[in-house]
Amino acid sequence: MPTIERSAIMRAVKSRGNASTEGRMVSILRGARLTGWRRHLQIVGTPDFVFPAARVAVMVHGCFWHGCPRHYRSPCDNSVYWSAKIARNIARDKLTRARLRRDGWAVLTFWEHDLKREDVVVRRLRRALGRGVTKTL
Repeated sequence: MPTIERSAIMRAVKSRGNASTEGRMVSILRGARLTGWRRHLQIVGTPDFVFPAARVAVMVHGCFWHGCPRHYRSPCDNSVYWSAKIARNIARDKLTRARLRRDGWAVLTFWEHDLKREDVVVRRLRRALGRGVTKTL
């Protein structure tokens, strides 16, 4: 695929409100009747979903954009650019998780492929929400 076509396709992908990640997670949360969550709360790293009362931050990563170890395949065109871009995303994700944890948040990360197993997602969320996290100084 020519670079100009690929660029147009990639520009069309939204960073928020993606149906295969965030939209799917909203459906899971509502289906499980989990309440108390907010989207894109302005805290460190702006997690996709936040349960402020339980201090639980939820990141939902697309397998391509965040370099899923199971599913990421670098495009053949402009592979140097894409390798560097995905490496920056992975480094930013790691830093964000560390900063949130330092600030007393429990951080859950779900990959796009994880969302196919709703029961597992809900179980992990309920466990984290039941545990609660208190900030330690």
